[in-house]
Amino acid sequence: MQIGMIGLGRMGANMVRRLLRDGHECVVFDVSQANVEALEQEGAVGATSLEDMVAKLAKPATVWLMLPAAITDQTIEKLSGVMAAGDVLIDGGNSNYQDDIDRAGRLSGIGLDYIDVGTSGGVWGLERGYCLMIGGPDEAVKRLDPIFLSLSPGAGKEAQRTSELGYIHCGPAGSGHFVKMVHNGIEYGMMAAYAEGLNLMKSANIGKVARSADAETSPLANPHYYHYDLDVAEITEVWRHGSVVSSWLLDLLAGSLHNDPTLDAFSGRVSDSGEGRWMMKAGIDTGVPLPVLSSALFQRFSSQGHEQYSNQVLSALRAAFGGHSEKK
Repeated sequence: MQIGMIGLGRMGANMVRRLLRDGHECVVFDVSQANVEALEQEGAVGATSLEDMVAKLAKPATVWLMLPAAITDQTIEKLSGVMAAGDVLIDGGNSNYQDDIDRAGRLSGIGLDYIDVGTSGGVWGLERGYCLMIGGPDEAVKRLDPIFLSLSPGAGKEAQRTSELGYIHCGPAGSGHFVKMVHNGIEYGMMAAYAEGLNLMKSANIGKVARSADAETSPLANPHYYHYDLDVAEITEVWRHGSVVSSWLLDLLAGSLHNDPTLDAFSGRVSDSGEGRWMMKAGIDTGVPLPVLSSALFQRFSSQGHEQYSNQVLSALRAAFGGHSEKK
């Protein structure tokens, strides 16, 4: 099949490569001409503008966007002015599912089909394939099945259900990104659980460390219970083999610790790209409790320094009511 791809970053470019490898024709555009030229060298057809891309696509045209959420709407607005009835627009970035519902309504009014695809796979997708969570009209999704199959981890395999191959049509507009939102929230929680557990193991030798005997330091009741110098990197490795907490995330973590056991290359600031916040809002709207995932999200906020002022308030209060000086 033929498809246009806008956004040739870490994921978009590798998705094009995977599609080319499976025999599809890709017309590509990016704000970076160097990114376009790199894929032209690998067999893609380059475009110099959105208009040029659409002109190079046979009808009905299909255009897939892999863009930051902040510029997706403006790009869709421009494309809607040059695409024709019967064409398909796909957003594979991390958009809010509510935006998808609004977009689908607007675009259907001019005859364009809109598909939202929650895309998981990251920088490993070229090799492993991409898990795709798809929302949109039945006929358009069905017509593009060869594209979804080529991108999925199950490309070249047979199965009774597409879910076994790594992609699924979740339902109407927004459902793909709704499922991806929940997927990413669970990811937050899993990452936080690993991080907290490893942090506890890292501190298991605290009984060997001299502690100040003053009013600002909580005493350690039984120091002799905490004399373990645990090899956290090796423990994550053993967990990968037969443990019930094994996962691809753990595989990646073990690899990171093998390469950098102290993780000194990382400052500890953890960004959040929006999905966790949207999921908390959905939990409030539906009355569904999400205590683990909300805690994981707030942990990310703390890592970004947003707890600094509240900690200053706490320190000020201790000084005010008890004359406690901050421990340096």
